[in-house]
Amino acid sequence: MNIILKRVEETQKEILYRLLQYSLFEESLNDQNDMNEDALFEYPWFENYFTEKSREACFIKEQESERLLGFVMINTHMQKSGFGHSIAEFMVLPKFRRKGIGKRAAILCFEKYPGAWEVSSSYGSEQAYLFWKNVIDEYTGNNNKYEDGIFCFPVH
Repeated sequence: MNIILKRVEETQKEILYRLLQYSLFEESLNDQNDMNEDALFEYPWFENYFTEKSREACFIKEQESERLLGFVMINTHMQKSGFGHSIAEFMVLPKFRRKGIGKRAAILCFEKYPGAWEVSSSYGSEQAYLFWKNVIDEYTGNNNKYEDGIFCFPVH
């Protein structure tokens, strides 16, 4: 299956918000994030993805049909290094996991923005850590550092 990253338009932000809620629910098993009184998980930076040039949200879609497979949220807010890009949120819908879609989507992100990258896996999730470790090790030929829960690596 060929995939594409397609920027989330302002008119589609409710779709992204629903997907983000599902992702935050999954992560809450490990990060102890709680829902608010409206049964929603807080994400204070959500609106910024539609107003700031330093942030971009994309749907992961099947190229031929444009069927929705997941999403990624990228920003330039680095924790370890100076300027570069970071994956803030990343999710492939469960039905499409373990089919190489997440790996291909991650590589599309890296290739879209050459330079320094930081990726941190979902706090406490061994599965997310192993996914990112495998993808980044393979993509960089083990040319990356991992410290304090963050993978740092260059993309040429």
